[in-house]
Amino acid sequence: MNSIASKQLLVQVKPHGAELCSVRSADGFEYLWQADSAVWNRHAPVLFPMVGKLRDGQYALNGKTYELSQHGFARDMNFELITQSKTTLVFQLLPTAKTLKCFPFKFALNIIYQLDENSLKIGYEVQNNGEETMPFSIGAHPGFTLPGPIDECFLEFEKVETLNARLLGQQGLFSPETVPVLKDSSLLPLSKTLFDRDALIFLDAESKKITLGAKNSSRRLTVEFDGFPELGIWAKPGAPFVCIEPWYGYADPEEPYGDIWNKPGILKLVAGETFTCEHRIIIEA
Repeated sequence: MNSIASKQLLVQVKPHGAELCSVRSADGFEYLWQADSAVWNRHAPVLFPMVGKLRDGQYALNGKTYELSQHGFARDMNFELITQSKTTLVFQLLPTAKTLKCFPFKFALNIIYQLDENSLKIGYEVQNNGEETMPFSIGAHPGFTLPGPIDECFLEFEKVETLNARLLGQQGLFSPETVPVLKDSSLLPLSKTLFDRDALIFLDAESKKITLGAKNSSRRLTVEFDGFPELGIWAKPGAPFVCIEPWYGYADPEEPYGDIWNKPGILKLVAGETFTCEHRIIIEA
């Protein structure tokens, strides 16, 4: 476990998955879900090189079929810590014989944690070190402890919006079905039944900032995700946490699309280039 700290926060990250596993305030409150294996056994997995499920756990690339599990392999691999200071941690993942069997590309994935008082910036760098264009997706999946009883908690979007959320089908694939979530409002109350149909996925939200709060609590946690085109919100139904998930990419659609180059939301990184993005977690107690 590796730690960085400020006067307001203690942050811990483990090399396995380069996964954020604790964001604790000076008064001892833990803002990150603590991976109860009876409910959901992760804290904040890194999603790479795919976000969500592939049809039958497979994808086609230039006529060849590869197997890749949900959300990709990064979350289940050991990263190397390449930089550490009092306020910064940088972890790196490079290809292995195992990754090349399911994702035949020479990449370098860096996950950068930078703490500034009450704000934690999480950066992602994807380098294409090969000689061919590389298709990929990347996303965050942090789970946050509810600051009060679930029926008192809410998510406040940055802007007043009218939003329909896309749903996942029975096989975990991206469905054309939608449900209304916001109508001329910025406030989404949480409930035990909100995620009965799995994650709520937004492709057209104008807000790039969401705050988790509770009616009778002064604690506020905000996730800023400027630049990310997609957003997922999820929890195990009735569980005392909620995930706010900025994404580049999402699960396979229910309708087949053929080769991975045609996958909706896929990124295409030219040889020798680097893709970067970041989101920020801000704590107000």
